[in-house]
Amino acid sequence: MSAIAVFLGGLLILMALVAGVLSVKPSALATTLRYGFPVAAAGVGAVLTLLGRAGLGIPLLMFSAVLYTRARRAARATRQPGGQSYVRSAALEMELDLDTGEMNGLVLAGSFEGAELNHLDEPDLMQLHAELAADAESLGLLEAYLDRRTPDWRASFDMDDDAGVGASHGSGAMTQKEAYEVLGLGPGASEAEIREAHRRLMKRMHPDAGGSAFLAGRINEAKAVLLSRHD
Repeated sequence: MSAIAVFLGGLLILMALVAGVLSVKPSALATTLRYGFPVAAAGVGAVLTLLGRAGLGIPLLMFSAVLYTRARRAARATRQPGGQSYVRSAALEMELDLDTGEMNGLVLAGSFEGAELNHLDEPDLMQLHAELAADAESLGLLEAYLDRRTPDWRASFDMDDDAGVGASHGSGAMTQKEAYEVLGLGPGASEAEIREAHRRLMKRMHPDAGGSAFLAGRINEAKAVLLSRHD
């Protein structure tokens, strides 16, 4: 079998693979092509090498390895829908599912250190709320969680109107790493990806849609931090 015949056979296989994924949704199609092409090229290279055409097969194998490595790096650079958004304060680490809008949190300090908010009952959450009175940022995160878990919690809780007022955030200006976590992105995300992640999160967190003003502010801050590097 000639090298040309093998190459044409491999090309036909590649075309068949492409034709088979045309009905797949765009995001899945992009992933398939990103990984499918280098795998198919590696297969052709391996066949050529086994047939004694190492001069053609080995360069093709090396080229496919480069393409595959680039595809892996691109996949790590940007999180796909279905990931999480993270917002961290001195006492809490909150997690928001980007698809479902579900929230959970990990207590980092205080009487409930190490506990997940979803595992605490209402009295425990009210105690935690009291403990965080001097930490405005952590208090804002907890109240955003409570607003989603128990929308009427404020009516049954005798809140101190001055709790948290005037307290500093404590964590300082948002870093780029924190901004990427808030938007659920990986380092190196493009301007378009940043704007799209911000849009998706704001649809869930905007106060006009029943979301949290505090978290909406953090999402806006994350967008501003990341877009500033594109200026």
